[in-house]
Amino acid sequence: MIIDIIRSMRPRQWVKNLLVFAGLVFAQKFTNLTEVLRTVGAFATFCLVSGAVYIINDLRDRESDRQHPQKRLRPIASGRLGTGPAIVAVVLVAVGALWGGWLLDGRFGLTLGAYLVLQLGYSFSLKRMVVLDVLIVAAGFALRAIAGTFVVKVEVSAWLFVCTILLALFLALAKRRHELLFLEGGGVAHRSVLSNYSERLLDQMIAVVTSATVIAYCLYTLWPETVQKFKTHNLILSVPFVLYGIFRYLYLVYRKEEGGAPEKVLFTDLPLVIDIGLWLASVVMILYWARVRAGSG
Repeated sequence: MIIDIIRSMRPRQWVKNLLVFAGLVFAQKFTNLTEVLRTVGAFATFCLVSGAVYIINDLRDRESDRQHPQKRLRPIASGRLGTGPAIVAVVLVAVGALWGGWLLDGRFGLTLGAYLVLQLGYSFSLKRMVVLDVLIVAAGFALRAIAGTFVVKVEVSAWLFVCTILLALFLALAKRRHELLFLEGGGVAHRSVLSNYSERLLDQMIAVVTSATVIAYCLYTLWPETVQKFKTHNLILSVPFVLYGIFRYLYLVYRKEEGGAPEKVLFTDLPLVIDIGLWLASVVMILYWARVRAGSG
């Protein structure tokens, strides 16, 4: 039963919670062991809360999941995990995570609670509202990034918020496109909001968001406040990795018909994995070198 509970919490999806480390990296505190450990704790609590939400989703959607070729194999839909044990697991995991988050930092705990409320609203109502559904998904990503800044006690960057929202919208829209095409190809209808979308509409929205994401990131690296904060103009050198990552994902969406499971693509597409690693390494090296130069100067 424990294994089925863990599976219902979808550990593969926890990669999304790595966004809490953004504050640690851009605050240049990645060499501070205490702050690293606090951020790891924040990551763990987000994994627990998001896991509890996934169980709630599976409980609510178990009947429709049983009609889906893949989702019918989930522990709750298949009957391996009963409703009673699932509800008990949700309560214990959610309460424990919120308590742990509050101990880390009061603002982080409140943000974690806001994330839980937002996700519950999405699960029970908002996911059926066209456009708002993808905005809610993007807001969940933004809350992860903002929460990470509270843990390391740094000011929330407006650019971090904007770039996170835009990138999350890109992934969410690409997922909706994949689901829409999957349904047209003979799949079972499992998301009612898709009836309000069309392939052309989603393609236009994806084009807007991808362009805005690149522009926002470029502006962030060149913004006077960014240069003053990090004492370097060299963050612009990380832009090619952002461009390649977005173009590679577009290639996977439009030519390989992927995009339905972003967390799977991030782990299985080797060029994309390497690109993300190189982007992160470039940012860390640029910020670290800038701090060393500022210290020696």
